[in-house]
Amino acid sequence: MPHLSTILLFAAATMAVLLVPGPAVVYIVTRSVAQGRAAGLVSVLGIHTGTTVYVVATSAGLSALLTASSTAFQIVKYLGAAYLIWLGIQKLRARGDADPAAEQPPASLPRIFGQGIVVNILNPKTLIFFAAFLPQFVDPARGPVAFQLAFFGLAFIVLGVASDGSYALLSSALATRLRRTTRARRRLDRSSGIVYLALGTFAATLREA
Repeated sequence: MPHLSTILLFAAATMAVLLVPGPAVVYIVTRSVAQGRAAGLVSVLGIHTGTTVYVVATSAGLSALLTASSTAFQIVKYLGAAYLIWLGIQKLRARGDADPAAEQPPASLPRIFGQGIVVNILNPKTLIFFAAFLPQFVDPARGPVAFQLAFFGLAFIVLGVASDGSYALLSSALATRLRRTTRARRRLDRSSGIVYLALGTFAATLREA
């Protein structure tokens, strides 16, 4: 079991990382703004269901293997970038019809959940974080390495749900008035689309660390 001081240090460092908006936070905020609190919270669950993949992979040593393989890293990086760019294009193509009845139906909660999983699995930032960050807190003298990695991974998920859940609740509360007009909805679609495209471009240029 990791020492208490190590756990507290990990928690502080993790919160510092989580509070910096990345692809996951942008996805959560845009879903919260577009469709409300329920959609935002479901997107949080989707994001951190995707995180569990990295917890398992890190515990098994697969994340380190991926970052050690240039080809594997490039595949993950470009798939993630392509997905973010695709989301951005979809947002920019959304129509701000004058008649609310003519609007496209909102995405279903299962679809939002599934997209959240994909966003985080294909996020190279998450891959690098779990491969390079978590091992820094592992002390082989404190017990099995796999157990410690799993422990810190689960702690990351708990802190992530709390942090991202706050983003979802706050953004959905502030977006109520913005969603009332077609012009405001169109502006939200454009701005979120541009952000997705920017993040996709950034992910495509991210280098191995």
